[in-house]
Amino acid sequence: MPWPDHLAQALAPIEAAVRADRRFVGLAAGGSVLSGTADDNSDLDLVVVSEDDAYDDVLRDRLRLAGQWGDLLAAFTGEHVGEPRLIIALYAPLVHVDLKFVRLDDLEPRIEDPMIIWDRDGRLATGLARTTATPLTVSPQWIEDRFWVWIHYATTKLDRGELFEVLEFLAFIRAQVLVPLECARRGIEPRGVRRVEFFAPELAEELTGTLATHDRASCGAAIGRCVEIYRRLRDQLPPVRQRDRAAAAAREQLRVVVDAMSDGGDRTGGVGPHRSGLKNAYLPRII
Repeated sequence: MPWPDHLAQALAPIEAAVRADRRFVGLAAGGSVLSGTADDNSDLDLVVVSEDDAYDDVLRDRLRLAGQWGDLLAAFTGEHVGEPRLIIALYAPLVHVDLKFVRLDDLEPRIEDPMIIWDRDGRLATGLARTTATPLTVSPQWIEDRFWVWIHYATTKLDRGELFEVLEFLAFIRAQVLVPLECARRGIEPRGVRRVEFFAPELAEELTGTLATHDRASCGAAIGRCVEIYRRLRDQLPPVRQRDRAAAAAREQLRVVVDAMSDGGDRTGGVGPHRSGLKNAYLPRII
């Protein structure tokens, strides 16, 4: 599949510079260009492979290198996504390029086999061939073990009136639970909510019911809708050990809080759903 023009144009000076620098042994691409789904809004995901003995120097120099490889508008390192080797760059005219700097020995672990763009002496191809990509997967049991604790957490924040926290929670559930379970059902790799409108339009329509406003009734209804969608998706997959007691307690807690709101309990401080017996659930933060 031909690359979109903006990606081909961004790649050309980067490839030329990497080829000319003896510290580098290869250049590869992943993401949408690898899957054949790149379009006019896609970014460019590149893996820049260096000689082992030059790697420390390259890593220290990575921001300056990015600045030399095109008309750089802005760039920063990827610690916020747990990947300090990554440079996230924006080149004129508005092309997003991710540059991941690795050694040959760093080709594993990886989630995909990238497309080789340039290989100085065949070592990049050899390195990829002798290692194995491990695609992202979904564990329905891992999710079931956590889901009802997360629902308890959201309900306590709803009852307290921390609605921005509830809105963040709803986005987390869509990206880390509901869409990944649909991906598992379809046998495709999970990538948060990316492209759900295209590969699962029916689910995307359902998910609109999980979009809340900064309103307690709206947030309560959205949490309830998450529960409904989760149970349906879970039950369409191979059976897991269901946490029935936790589910019953969390669902009852949510019902009590929502009913209290409809009865005039819509106030900060709430009705104290901690009485369900579940305490201080932890919702992982996502970037």
